[in-house]
Amino acid sequence: MAVHELSPESAADAHPLANPGYGKRSAPEQLPRTASDFAHLPAREASIAAYLDRLPEGADVSVKTLAKVLPYGQCALWTALRRLSEAGHLRRVREHLLGDGPQHWVTRTYFTRTARDDAWWASFRAGGGVPSRGVREAEPPRRREPAFEALAGLGRRDARMTLSAAACAALAPLAARWLERGVTPEGLGLALTAGLPSEVHSPRALARRRLTDGMPPEPPPVPPVPPAAPAPSRPASALRLLECSVCQAPGRPEALPGGVCAACRGEARPSRPRIDAQALSAQVNRVRATMRPSVRSRT
Repeated sequence: MAVHELSPESAADAHPLANPGYGKRSAPEQLPRTASDFAHLPAREASIAAYLDRLPEGADVSVKTLAKVLPYGQCALWTALRRLSEAGHLRRVREHLLGDGPQHWVTRTYFTRTARDDAWWASFRAGGGVPSRGVREAEPPRRREPAFEALAGLGRRDARMTLSAAACAALAPLAARWLERGVTPEGLGLALTAGLPSEVHSPRALARRRLTDGMPPEPPPVPPVPPAAPAPSRPASALRLLECSVCQAPGRPEALPGGVCAACRGEARPSRPRIDAQALSAQVNRVRATMRPSVRSRT
């Protein structure tokens, strides 16, 4: 099955999740999804990137698992992930977690459809603010309300419920009330596309009727919570190390340009100087000879 044949919903439903604490993580401050997000990549890498972009948080994105669900072998996937890393879409980060329980390391694969440069990833690894200059050839997006985005995405769930921009703007206040009452954008989309008739003559009117008739009740008031004891002042993640996207060897950002180590880039490792055993033995004998007179004089 080709990657482009997978719908976002089927990818999310069929793909296995990693163990808790591991798996895919979405990098922050990504631009809105467009049809040209991965147009600069080769066809294979673009299809794999589009598939990874649609996966939910915590999805298992190891090469072995990807090889089971995608029409590529492990060697081809290793190469594709390396190219995605070099293009700025992917980094593997090893994080040292601290908490009340035992300390441990977890490895997370951060993915972004918005390509980032090495400086952006280095700042992200250090836990500081992410520089906006790390966005490659991208303009600041005009942010839209979550309710508008949920309505605009109905057509991707079911083409019969495709709404115009004007219809989304008109229905957004109703959809926003659903979100305020605890319904997720995914749940809102499901409520507006489930059990549709075979033909939908007016998606706007049908959406309005469902939003009005199916309005969820207001959540009950939350009782006050007594103040908890102050938590220890230490970060949840005390240390982050990048990993090579190919061999998973840890290293500092400057040693992993493009998220790939020197060995996986095909660069020769620096040779260690050879030790001259005879010269070393001669030096040891000279040191011993200089020490013997002083030892005899003390005796």
